[in-house]
Amino acid sequence: TNNDNALRLSDYLEKSYDVHIYRERVTLCLVQLMKPDFIISYNYNYIIREDVITYMKGKIINIHISYLPWNRGFSPNIWSFIDHTPKGVTIHEISNGLDQGKILFQKECFFKPEEQSFTSTYQILNDVAVQLFIEHWEDIWNQNYILKEQADGGSFHTKKDLEELMEKCPFSWNDNIADFLKRYEKLNMSEDGKTGN
Repeated sequence: TNNDNALRLSDYLEKSYDVHIYRERVTLCLVQLMKPDFIISYNYNYIIREDVITYMKGKIINIHISYLPWNRGFSPNIWSFIDHTPKGVTIHEISNGLDQGKILFQKECFFKPEEQSFTSTYQILNDVAVQLFIEHWEDIWNQNYILKEQADGGSFHTKKDLEELMEKCPFSWNDNIADFLKRYEKLNMSEDGKTGN
């Protein structure tokens, strides 16, 4: 992980397991040296390479705060509101494609934008992700689950997409979501008028 949100998971796991938190890029040499029984990626900034995935033989998962296949990639929370797509959390196998691995467990979440900020929904999604993980950890550890292919379609966003959004329609993470969406949609309508769309 590169995010302290994940420390709640390590606190839980450290009660029964020897846990190592790694914030740099994971390499095959490191994994071969450490010989982990399991790798859990949660808010991790690096793409895990194919040789590491192959070496772990399925004992490597990612926790993503989106309802895959919607909002793969960067800042899934904000894009779920902008794109009006399903919201939730997903625990999935790590594969070569970014956030495209088979699904172990998912939970859909529902929000009232007029009552929430991006910060509050982000915190709620992380709470749900931690709870979902804890609820299913024994099954995950024992590989006692049925893998589900992700549905066709979905969406994907990059860090550059977020930077362009913040330049086009500046916002604070503590802004009320409904207020932001009104500004964003008004701006889009204005631009459509200028381009004749």
